[in-house]
Amino acid sequence: MKRIFQILIPVLAIALLISSCGAPAALTGASRARFVGTWTLNTVTYQGLVAGSVSTVFDQAAPSAFVGSTWQLTNSGNGMYTLNNGTSQTIFWSLYKDEAAGTMFQFKKIYQGDAPKNVPDGYRLMINDNDGQSMTLKSPVTMGNTTGYVVYSFTKNK
Repeated sequence: MKRIFQILIPVLAIALLISSCGAPAALTGASRARFVGTWTLNTVTYQGLVAGSVSTVFDQAAPSAFVGSTWQLTNSGNGMYTLNNGTSQTIFWSLYKDEAAGTMFQFKKIYQGDAPKNVPDGYRLMINDNDGQSMTLKSPVTMGNTTGYVVYSFTKNK
């Protein structure tokens, strides 16, 4: 009996060690596959903000300039958005797990010669909803003592 315990305890310890070293758990609340594809930004609205109170989003243009823009998101994380005026921006996107806000959509602007890992700045948007065909993202904006949101509503292109 003592011999069985001498063999069983190390085997169980090794099994526990191996199972605890597994891959990290997948993000809950949002499936990466639901984001992959080509999206059109249909509307930009404001929640808790006066329309027009935000002059520039993503350090690029007025929120209204993004209406009608096309966002291409690949499974590898590479992507691009194109505004109606023809301006295109290469991005690298991913999902970010935040304890307080939940899973967030994040992206970095990538310029010629940049590697995403070397770009420290980016943007995080709260995922309000994504069913794989329509998506709503919210960007928090602090005005004084209150926080409002710029709300982006997308539909997936067929």
